[in-house]
Amino acid sequence: MAIPSFFVSFTKILVGFCLLCIVHKDFVVAGFEEVRVEHDTNEPLTNGSITTAGTGEDGRSELCGTDLSFLGPPYGNMSTAKMVCSPIWNTFVLRYHQREDNVMTIILSAVYTTGWVGIGFSRNGMMLGSSAMVGWFNRKGHARIKQYYLQGAHASQVIPDKGELPLNGIPPVVSLHGAMIYLAFQAKFKHRLGRQPILLAFGTRYPTGFHHLTKHDDKTAVWFDFSQASVLNIDTSQRKNHGILGLMAWGLILPAGAIVPRYLKHKDPLWYYLHAVIQFLGFILGLASVLLGIQLYQSMNADIPAHRGIGIFVLVLSILQVMAFFLRPNKDSKYRRYWNRYHLWFGRMALFFGSLNIVLGIQYAGAGDDWKIGYGFLLAITLLVVIVLETFSCMRRRRDKSNLPSNFQMNTI
Repeated sequence: MAIPSFFVSFTKILVGFCLLCIVHKDFVVAGFEEVRVEHDTNEPLTNGSITTAGTGEDGRSELCGTDLSFLGPPYGNMSTAKMVCSPIWNTFVLRYHQREDNVMTIILSAVYTTGWVGIGFSRNGMMLGSSAMVGWFNRKGHARIKQYYLQGAHASQVIPDKGELPLNGIPPVVSLHGAMIYLAFQAKFKHRLGRQPILLAFGTRYPTGFHHLTKHDDKTAVWFDFSQASVLNIDTSQRKNHGILGLMAWGLILPAGAIVPRYLKHKDPLWYYLHAVIQFLGFILGLASVLLGIQLYQSMNADIPAHRGIGIFVLVLSILQVMAFFLRPNKDSKYRRYWNRYHLWFGRMALFFGSLNIVLGIQYAGAGDDWKIGYGFLLAITLLVVIVLETFSCMRRRRDKSNLPSNFQMNTI
């Protein structure tokens, strides 16, 4: 069957337009907002020289001018003039001092009522695999501060007294002063910290037995430059958009497009146009997901080799399928059967690895149950549709077979 020229032209225009939209520079750089810090390059960076967006002189003095002697030694003995102080998120204020031997004193403060407050150090801005210091006062007023290893998104996967922060022998401290809670600890890093992904969170419910954390009420992830005391806010919606695009492409649209030629070939040529349009739409969404994933990798150092590698492999398979559309032989060509096999099996491989990558992405991102339930729902609906269509297809084949005229042989005279 020849492909109408208007359909080919429309498809080329659609693909070109979507590619231009995807690689537009506004798409690439969206999602980051920097809080700049001004200081005199001739003087050491101190609390008196820091300004943040939306914070006036009086606000700085109130946030960073507090006497820390109530923390006790060694934290309370440190001069506030030597400590860098920076409002970092909401009511969170970060103070720190980095020595020449790479020992860093960190003091985090925030407005506190009940529950817990925490700061985490991440490799790539994600919760999974991070280590955090969390402090709180229990119902009896007893102070608690512990390191946690964030193995996953569930409360049971946030493991107390574990983690990779290189704490030194100085005991960490948590203290209340006015309306603020203060978490203070020291760590000796291998190198001087520069640009570092930081996780910040708080929960208003107390940790449960054996110090298991309750779910956070709010959280954020930022890039904090310890050399300049500047904050680069990470827009977590980029990760969410990457996941939504991948889920829509490989979890819904492309599987739906693959169902069409199997069960609607008796509706020729309608099935062909439906298959082509649906798959091109899925390809565009999948391509957008990959490009956004590349942007996330470059901006967040999201080093997830398996997820990234499978994503690129699936993209290559998808591009080969698009190329196959334009190189489709005629029905009477001797190469048509080879093309059919190629198109079928490459499509199946792309769908399989695309689905696998969705599962890996949900796992690596530490996504909540909503994502798992959502993808499980899509899989269930797809499976149900296939079962129903397969049943109708078998019934139709049996009916067509029963309507065939029976063979008979005439007696020879």
